[in-house]
Amino acid sequence: MATLGDSSTVYSSVKDYYGKVLASSKDLKTSACTAGSAPHPLILDIIKRIPHAVTDKFYGCGNPIPLGIQGRSVLDLGSGSGRDCYVAASLVGPQGSVVGVDMTDEQLQTARESIAAYSQALGYTPNL
Repeated sequence: MATLGDSSTVYSSVKDYYGKVLASSKDLKTSACTAGSAPHPLILDIIKRIPHAVTDKFYGCGNPIPLGIQGRSVLDLGSGSGRDCYVAASLVGPQGSVVGVDMTDEQLQTARESIAAYSQALGYTPNL
C-alpha cells in the first residue's frame, strides 16, 4: 500500500489506473465526482460531435472551459483522452490553439487518434 510519502508509488499507481486499468468511464471505481449543473447547451452540442473513443474515456468532472475564448490559447493539464481539449478546440476556433498534457501514453494516444475524425466534424483542422 502506498503512503503519502511514497510519491513514486502513488504516481505509478495513478498512471496505471488511468492508463491501463480503465477502458471506459464505466470502469471508474468511484462516484465522488459530480457536476453542479449541466454544461451550457453550446458545450453539450460540441460534446455530441466529439468521437466516442474520446468521450468513452472521459474521467473528469463537468466542464471547466468558459465560453468566449475564440482565438485564445488553452492549456489542459491532466487532459486524459482529450474531451475538454476537443471542446476547447471548437471554442477557440481555427485561430486559437489547445495543448493537452497527460501522464498516460494510452490516454494521449486516444486523443491523438481521433483528431482526423473531429476535424471532419468541425470542417477544419483544429490547432490541437
